[in-house]
Amino acid sequence: MIAIDKQKARLSVAAFFFLNGLCFASWASRIPAIQEHLRLSEAALGSLLLCIPVGAPIAGWLVTRSGSRPVMILAAVLYAVFLFCIGQSNNPWILGFVLFLFGFAGNLGNISVNTQAVSVESLYGKSIMSSFHAVWSLAGLAGAGIGTLMVNLRTPPSQHFMMVAGTALLIVILSFRNSLPHTKTTGGRQPIFVKPDKALISLGIIAFCCMICEGTMYDWSGVYFAKVVEADPGKVTIGYTAFTAATTSGRFIGDWLTKRFGIHGMLKGSGILAALGLLLAVALPTVWFSAAGFFLVGLGVSTVIPLVYSEAGRTKTMSQSMALAAVSTFGFFGFLLGPPLIGFIAEVSGLRISFIFIAVMASMITVMAMRRPAEDGGK
Repeated sequence: MIAIDKQKARLSVAAFFFLNGLCFASWASRIPAIQEHLRLSEAALGSLLLCIPVGAPIAGWLVTRSGSRPVMILAAVLYAVFLFCIGQSNNPWILGFVLFLFGFAGNLGNISVNTQAVSVESLYGKSIMSSFHAVWSLAGLAGAGIGTLMVNLRTPPSQHFMMVAGTALLIVILSFRNSLPHTKTTGGRQPIFVKPDKALISLGIIAFCCMICEGTMYDWSGVYFAKVVEADPGKVTIGYTAFTAATTSGRFIGDWLTKRFGIHGMLKGSGILAALGLLLAVALPTVWFSAAGFFLVGLGVSTVIPLVYSEAGRTKTMSQSMALAAVSTFGFFGFLLGPPLIGFIAEVSGLRISFIFIAVMASMITVMAMRRPAEDGGK
């Protein structure tokens, strides 16, 4: 019997969350430079971004058959390697293929590291999932900051990504030994696609609604400040900054709040908070009221995905990895479909009206949470 040091295991898993966040943010921060280098139109860039696959069901199947630890390590290495390859891509066709591989490695990493996180959480006997996702958000901020520095230093993406990939591989070498020796979760042959039960579908819908909100805020907050708030150019990013800061800080205190209010109470409150924030920005479209509204949205959505993953990992109807894959797929579609949907609504009715629709989606988090049984102590 191998003795498990839960603190070392927690640090190890947190390191892999950091790695994933750093690689993703590094790529995202250099999209404009890559678009300019390859002379891509907005439509061409949008098509290339769709090369990033869903991949979650296959990722869940691989984790179930092979165990979360080897898949997590392999995914981390591939994520770093494919990030480096993005920087070396000199034509759109190669870039599209590499993005496909990069996205698939990201999905493998997402499912496997969250499966590890659920197992570490069970060792602690309390909610710590939010803190892992806070590390991902912190890495995202660090990656975005480094990306901005690289742009100002006029460092090409190829060199930037090489440095990040090297750092990521170093994190793997230093951290993999303390990750959990996660065994295969089930025996025998497992189907790649498993129909989730009603409880997982409910969690999936909550993830879908949350990720629509998150995707919209990431892609449209700057546009909202420019066109609706009519902020000065130097203040256009205030809304995005407020949202990101709230999301990161909310995840750092999320575990404490969950212990106090319970998962059920947190999900109900999260939807209300996000909806109120969006309605505030719509009702009072000034710089500071809209920034305050976006901050409330960030706090509202900050803990939803960690809580949903934590709940999905407790299912008894299928393996942890397959349950996480099912919920993650719902969330991915929300993240993918939200921004284009907002663009369509904005084209027909205006951007302010489209944000009212997002407020409705946020309120659905509360509605779905109220329909779920309060299994965490009746809260």
